[in-house]
Amino acid sequence: MRVGEVVRLKLHDLDNERFVVHIRQGKGRKERLTLLSRSAYEMICIYLEKESPHTWLFPGVDRDRPITERSIQRVFDRARDVAGIRKPATIHTLRHSFATHLLEGGTDLRYIQELLGHENIKTTQIYTHVSVKDARRVMSPLDRIFPSSGNIINTDSSHEG
Repeated sequence: MRVGEVVRLKLHDLDNERFVVHIRQGKGRKERLTLLSRSAYEMICIYLEKESPHTWLFPGVDRDRPITERSIQRVFDRARDVAGIRKPATIHTLRHSFATHLLEGGTDLRYIQELLGHENIKTTQIYTHVSVKDARRVMSPLDRIFPSSGNIINTDSSHEG
């Protein structure tokens, strides 16, 4: 989800029977459904029990208004720092990571397009480039078993042994 979509979530936007989130005010005022993981839902239940919000899932200081995007970004920055993550990351990095993991897990690009709310498939295809770039860093299992020394294997059978 985009951070602007997260701040506008209302309690009734969570569907714990189908494990989806109904995004009603997405980019371009479009509506869509996206995934609600069971583990995220469990964390939300703990949060709901503790905070007891009434309308907005994440109310602001004025409980009749949602939290601001900037407040969520500050919470993310603090959590990143506490976790000791040194790589630059933003809330939007989570959205990219979600899409990339779905793609690498074999999810069809068109389904990812729907989940992310991209109007144009070309926007979603950006994640294929990220995924290919990361795939180049993956080491073949054969290279783990037989690490290359850079030398050509000696096939001369004239040696004694």
